[in-house]
Amino acid sequence: MTKKLWGSRFTKKTNTLVDKFTSSISFDKRLAKYDALGSIAHAKMLGEKRIIPLKDSRLIVKGLQSILKDLEKGRFKFDSQAEDIHSNIQDALSKKIGKAAHKLHAARSRNDQIVLDVRMYVKDELTACIKLLSLLQKSILRFAKDNSKIIIPSYTHLQMAQCVLVSHHMLAYIESLERDKERFCDAKKRTDQMPLGSGALSGTGLPIDREHVRKQLGFDRLTENSIDSVSDRDFIIEALAGLSILGVHFSRMAEDLILWSTKEFNFIDIDFSFCTGSSIMPHKKNPDVLELIRASTGRLHGDLSSVLILMKGLPLSYNRDLQLDKPPLFDAIDTVKEILEIMAQIFKHIRLNKGVIALKLMDESLFSVDIVEYLINKGLSYREAHDTVGRMVKGCLDKGIKISSLSTAQLRRYSDRLGADVKNILNAWESVNLKRSYGSTNPKLVARQLNIWSKRLNARIQIRK
Repeated sequence: MTKKLWGSRFTKKTNTLVDKFTSSISFDKRLAKYDALGSIAHAKMLGEKRIIPLKDSRLIVKGLQSILKDLEKGRFKFDSQAEDIHSNIQDALSKKIGKAAHKLHAARSRNDQIVLDVRMYVKDELTACIKLLSLLQKSILRFAKDNSKIIIPSYTHLQMAQCVLVSHHMLAYIESLERDKERFCDAKKRTDQMPLGSGALSGTGLPIDREHVRKQLGFDRLTENSIDSVSDRDFIIEALAGLSILGVHFSRMAEDLILWSTKEFNFIDIDFSFCTGSSIMPHKKNPDVLELIRASTGRLHGDLSSVLILMKGLPLSYNRDLQLDKPPLFDAIDTVKEILEIMAQIFKHIRLNKGVIALKLMDESLFSVDIVEYLINKGLSYREAHDTVGRMVKGCLDKGIKISSLSTAQLRRYSDRLGADVKNILNAWESVNLKRSYGSTNPKLVARQLNIWSKRLNARIQIRK
């Protein structure tokens, strides 16, 4: 069993139940690489500042580099009985190089060591999430470009509202994911602070060079307060908050696709490779993958809540409670990365049911706002125009009569401003072309946005013929 780093003061061994309860090696072993890298930087600094002999520093670095290589190649043997990853690495180093390893822990505590490891981990994982987000955006953009001429009915309150280009709908997803990327970039800025050298909480009297360690590890700046350095977990909360918001976006996208794939909507066909069947109903093709993505939002919110509640009321500075900040962090990152990869593939394999969608666009209620704006252009006030179209809907559409079937005389019964030319706007393409405002579903504006996003994402997208 790995030797404890603190056992010399104790007069008896800890109870085996305590050993099991307090051990974190089962989950913090994923920080092993960062623990070794941080220790290499620390050992080099200790040698250069002559806090330990230079030969010992070099021997420690050599041993740690060997451990790092073992970790990279999957050869490192984790001790399931170790208290934590720090103890495990320290013990492995001792076995490799002997007593020189005992000099490594000068001028540091596990308190500043663990927060260093986690900050390095979060920086890397946020970078990975940002890259995966870009890949998902590219996948959605490709789908949008492939279907740039398709119009769908859009919905408010799950009731048909107005016509939009499906590419405009896809751009809404891309915009929301871009905000997620921006949140991750912001979170990285506040994570990018080097805490090592803060010791247990008060710093150290040894002549260390924190700036030297910062440069070696590639951090942007140093933490400014040793108490805050070892007790701050805001950067974890901020990362989890960003992951939770991204989870909401996943859930909303999944819900759209689930609805669109139902027989009632039948807008899309999800590839069989992303669906499952029923053990009793042979005809079923269930969007289980999307349902699990939708459900994962609750898991992500739970991870965030777990750390928020953990931190609430903790006195400064370090408390052992902070050991439990890592499982929810690891779980949230694993969950999001998996979903990002799956969602990118799902969008590559969605097929639009264009015939079904075209039939939906025959519903003339989709053009009610266009008629309102037609009347406003003819000089009516908004209220007069809205009331007029409301009477038309009640007198025609609610009774199954198409407005386009009315004669000019019948149209003028609702308003003398209505002419035969109003029928020209009762089609989906005219509806989207009538939109003029920046950010609207106008085809020219949408095409411009698609090109902008192609450049922003550096996406080489070929439109399928």
